[in-house]
Amino acid sequence: MADTLFSLPKPVVLPVQGLSTPYPVGRIFCVGRNYAAHAAEMGHEVDREAPFYFTKSAANAILTGATVPYPPGTENFHHEMELAVVIGAPVFQASKSQATEAVYAYGCALDMTRRDLQIRERNKQRPWDLGKDLENGSVFAPLTRATDWSPSDDKRIHLNVNGETRQDATLHELIWKIDEIISHLSGYYHLRPGDLIMTGTPAGVGPVQAGDVLEGGIDGLHPIRLTLTEAE
Repeated sequence: MADTLFSLPKPVVLPVQGLSTPYPVGRIFCVGRNYAAHAAEMGHEVDREAPFYFTKSAANAILTGATVPYPPGTENFHHEMELAVVIGAPVFQASKSQATEAVYAYGCALDMTRRDLQIRERNKQRPWDLGKDLENGSVFAPLTRATDWSPSDDKRIHLNVNGETRQDATLHELIWKIDEIISHLSGYYHLRPGDLIMTGTPAGVGPVQAGDVLEGGIDGLHPIRLTLTEAE
């Protein structure tokens, strides 16, 4: 391969429990308003005709346990606890059964959001990138293979800030289930290994500050943790 003008950062790789080889992250797709109570707290109704999406850059992803600075340009930085689904086989225009077979693993994730910027841009009918796709804005825990875990409705999803519960729900509250999301999204993209889908957040999102410690989990998956320090 020919030399390039500069070197790019190494791809983000996620540990897989029970394996020595990690999972490299390529594209990150995010489902918006996939819990009715969260949509309501943000002043919206759920669109039950079809899921909708935004994307985040894999280069901005980090691993659980990180300590990162409070991001620039915001005074309303929010946590969003989510279930991440990673693709392990090529899939295009998939049925729901084919979609399920394409899942390689699951994991806990945080979709950190500059809420004030998201709302400002949304009100101007502009893209959400400034609010959503920020450095250190996607946090991932080690993955658990689909052969070892399933996203059943009774699984609890929760997040604490400094030991205080902020988000507490079950996967039963997902509007669009995993097979429906993959089936729908694969109608627009050739999904492939390396693709990761963040499936939305339950109610209870809210602001965090420098010095806060965020700890979350989903029953049966590796927990997630993030510490915020003063802005640089």
